[in-house]
Order: sequence, then C-alpha cells, then structure tokens
Amino acid sequence: MLKPDRGQEMSPDSVNRRGFIAAAVAALAGLVVWHYRSLRAAEAEAAPSGQPKMVQIVEFSTAGARQGIVAVPMIIKSDEEWRKQLSRSAYDITRKADTEMAFTGAYWNLHEKGLFRCICCDTALFSSETKFDSGTGWPSFWAPIAKENIQELADSSWGMERTAISCRRCDANLGHVFNDGPQPTGLRYCINSVALRFLKSA
Repeated sequence: MLKPDRGQEMSPDSVNRRGFIAAAVAALAGLVVWHYRSLRAAEAEAAPSGQPKMVQIVEFSTAGARQGIVAVPMIIKSDEEWRKQLSRSAYDITRKADTEMAFTGAYWNLHEKGLFRCICCDTALFSSETKFDSGTGWPSFWAPIAKENIQELADSSWGMERTAISCRRCDANLGHVFNDGPQPTGLRYCINSVALRFLKSA
C-alpha cells in the first residue's frame, strides 16, 4: 500500500476542515461565556424584584410606643431608585457609606423630644431618651430604640478597626458604635444626621 505524500496530508480540504473545526470550537466557547455572563446579569437585575429576604424588626408608633416584633421584607432598590428617593448627601451616606462633616448635620445639637427614623425606609432607630451630647459633632445615642432594628458590621476602612451600624430593614449605612459612651451601656452610637428623619413628640 502506498503512503500518501506530504502534499496530500496538508491538502486544502484538510486545512479548511481544521480551520472550520477551530472556528466552531472558538465560537462555541464564546457562546458559553456570553450565555454565562447574560445569565449572571439577568440574575443581578432580577434580584430586587424577586422574593426579598424577611427580617424581624420592632415597630413603634408615631409617639414612640413599642408595638411588638414583626417580620417584614427587606427593602432592596436599585441605585437609580435610591437616587430618586434621597437627597445627594443622604444617598452618598446611606448607600455609599460616606460620612457627613462634624457639626454640620441637622441633629447633632438637637434637644427636642422625639423619635429618629431611617431616612430610607422609616424604620424606628433611636429615641431622644438615649441621646446625649458627645461633643463630637454628630448625633450620639447610648442605645438604639431596639437592637433588632439595627445590625453591626466590621469596618476596617481608613486603616481602622471599627463597628459600622446599618438599618436592618434596608441596609442603610448609619454610622459607627464606640465603647466610650455614658452609662448604662458605655456605648456611643455615632450617627450621621442625614441618615435620620426626626419626628417630634406631640
């Protein structure tokens, strides 16, 4: 039997077949990557409109009376929706973890009686009953109105180890908590004014 010569091994048909197979494999790989990315993007877009996570918070009346623990859906919105709802400073602080300058907020020197609610979702967060003058230039409280309504997160930004505070229902950044407050807790919840909405007691 005669062996094919090298010219037959590398015939134009053979080269065309190899080129076609290589192109087909590359196209298939590209299709898989595109499909995967499209799927991830679709999941990301669908997340806010899907079934939200349920959280437990304590509800309070307008007068600040405790109403009891309720299970409510976590509030999730797109950046665009938050931008439409909030002022620029409120958006930057609550959604992007910025901090307002000391002695510039509306509530650092407020001494009226009332309730402080989340600017993003209206969850009750602090009461004037636990507010004190810390001398820091930010509204300070020795306790939240209900532990269930906030969450604590480790914050290592700016080369410091701190504990950040956010609203449990909408994940709004509120400020930080420190261990240099007055009794009975010894804590200082240092909160950005713009993250709060104050309701004066009747």
